[in-house]
Amino acid sequence: MTVAELRAVLAAHPDAKMHWMLPDKSFVPEHYHITEVGRVHKDFIDCGGTIRSSSTCLLQIWVANDTDHRLHTTTLATIMEVAKPVLQSDELPVEVEYEEGAISQYPVGGVEVTPAGLLFYLGTKHTACLAPEKCGVDGKGCC
Repeated sequence: MTVAELRAVLAAHPDAKMHWMLPDKSFVPEHYHITEVGRVHKDFIDCGGTIRSSSTCLLQIWVANDTDHRLHTTTLATIMEVAKPVLQSDELPVEVEYEEGAISQYPVGGVEVTPAGLLFYLGTKHTACLAPEKCGVDGKGCC
């Protein structure tokens, strides 16, 4: 999901509840806070020597002990509007940072409109060799 897609679904469903499903089918507790909206940019060199970069919109989800707290779409839409100068692009992929034992980042894979509100599906990220042709990845190892 991109920032533009997130903005559109939030605008189309004002004041809806939001639910976040982790890859293991469990849910972020409904009294979560979104404590940061940021643009994360990474410049790196892969194992084949190619310089690369990537940018994402990162929503940090934090759960406190204030169990009466609820964040609705209208509030997140306002936060996303305030974040426009920081994000710089509506084409950034959206990821969620969430801590449950360890801090993890999940790409937002999609959203479904349900009777209970919006259900956001969080996916998984994986490591990979980005230069298999230079690295000799053919079952013999990498780098």
